Amino acid sequence: MSTMTRRQFLKSSALGASCLAVAPALAAQPGDKPAGANGDIRFAVVGFNGRGGGHLSGMREVQGTRLAALCDVDSNVLAGEISKSEKRGEKVEGYKDIRKLLENKDIDAVTFATPNHWHSLGAIWAVQAGKDVYVEKPVSHNVWEGRQLVKAARKYERIVQAGTQSRSSRGIQDAIDWMRERHVGKLLRVRSLCYKRRPSIGKVDGPQPIPANIDYDLWCGPAPNGPLMRKRVHYDWHWVWPTGNGDLGNQGIHQMDIGRWILGETQLSPRVWSLGGRFGYEDDGTTPNTQIVFHDYKAAPLIFEVRGLPESAASKEMDRYHGADIGVVAECEGGFIVFYSNSQAKAFDKEEKLLKEFKGISSHFENFVKAVRSRKMTDLHADILEGHLSSALCHTGNISYRLGKPHSPEEVREAVRSNAALAESLGRMESHLGANNVQLEKTPATLGVVLNMDPATERFVGNKEADQMLTCEYRSPFVVPEQV
Repeated sequence: MSTMTRRQFLKSSALGASCLAVAPALAAQPGDKPAGANGDIRFAVVGFNGRGGGHLSGMREVQGTRLAALCDVDSNVLAGEISKSEKRGEKVEGYKDIRKLLENKDIDAVTFATPNHWHSLGAIWAVQAGKDVYVEKPVSHNVWEGRQLVKAARKYERIVQAGTQSRSSRGIQDAIDWMRERHVGKLLRVRSLCYKRRPSIGKVDGPQPIPANIDYDLWCGPAPNGPLMRKRVHYDWHWVWPTGNGDLGNQGIHQMDIGRWILGETQLSPRVWSLGGRFGYEDDGTTPNTQIVFHDYKAAPLIFEVRGLPESAASKEMDRYHGADIGVVAECEGGFIVFYSNSQAKAFDKEEKLLKEFKGISSHFENFVKAVRSRKMTDLHADILEGHLSSALCHTGNISYRLGKPHSPEEVREAVRSNAALAESLGRMESHLGANNVQLEKTPATLGVVLNMDPATERFVGNKEADQMLTCEYRSPFVVPEQV
């Protein structure tokens, strides 16, 4: 597959090969077997103030694993987890800087639960250092670096699992297989849903002090090291573009992945379009809390809906579509299948009569360790290529949105009038916003740009500005390398 290079996007020499950052320990050769592959798999967890806690418990539960190291740029978080580990009788090394951790040759595998902007770079460095990797979703902060991670995994023959744990659901796989047998007829469209309450993160009136326990330079890593313009360093990074991808790339990546899995698509969509906005409050967030994304696959479209506001201003509950608030609905000629967030699925006929239920999920971490031992990429339920493609669908949707401009409700309706499925999504979105006292005449939605893509090269067709947004300018020395 012919894919893009950053030189095709950034013509300046400031980020050329002369200043490409590499991890300090690159002694590994492609195909090297981890030292612990025949004994305990010695693992390290990077970032555990949130999802990383699940990494610790998930990996510990897998037989034949041993926690060897912890890494976090927040000294309070690091010290607290080291103390907990010691009370469990675990002897662990603590690191603030991932580069120092990767020099430790006694570590076989590294799991990453850092903020999004660190995922690809950290994973690439780990792969180059001879480690196998489990990396949280989204596996990238932009399309280009995700493809670079895939290249690195292949070059160094490392096992790299994406943290889209629904891929380890037997229930979802069985439901997809059953659907493909046409029990409910031809697939018409897939709707992925991320209806998850996201309140305001507040609004500051100037730069905020950086807590003394956080190494902010390391926290920023490849992202700009600018002043902190939000109340919290942790978690609220999801809602600003330099570090996050909004809920489309946070919770929504799981549902985007299931949607693409249902469709059986193995490339990016040839056309993408988005609309939405940040409604209901004014805060320091810049990503949309309400969004529709349309991926125009030939066989059937993938329509994604994000809602961060409740079902109404007087409620704390979320809207549901066919009974799901976070899930995926495969709409077919003879009925539909709902894939829920608990990795279960239910099939219904057109009259909403229950036809069949599907259940069952296994440990995603256990699957990762199995592949680490076998050295077979094919043993993975969510190989890094799958993670890259689904993450990139989130990124391209966001690019369309970010290139858009505010339009009146009438203009937005006119833009989707010829697409019945999109018009239906827009109608429900408008009703939802109205129930939250949002008047689109006063706070208009952003109508994104229709973007055509060449899936083979993962570049847009005829839109240089959109191409620029497939990557970013990295901050030295935290640079995703062109040559992995």
